[in-house]
Amino acid sequence: MPLAKRWQTLDRGTVANAPERWAMYELGTDGDVLEIGVGVLRDELKTALTYGDAEQVRWETCQSRALAEELAEEHRERTGLV
Repeated sequence: MPLAKRWQTLDRGTVANAPERWAMYELGTDGDVLEIGVGVLRDELKTALTYGDAEQVRWETCQSRALAEELAEEHRERTGLV
């Protein structure tokens, strides 16, 4: 099951407004999840915008890296992106 949040366009504005916190994020195109990742959100989105193919993003911020990784693993299993 993907995140129950609306997709946002992956662009400079979204990256600039993203929090500098640990997060689990989904990258996608046309509403399809392409990748599920973990990291400090703004840094990860900068990399995705520069080098990736995704057009959309949505995320869930977390209190720690461990919590973000746990959430990402659950979402990878549910979406089949293991």
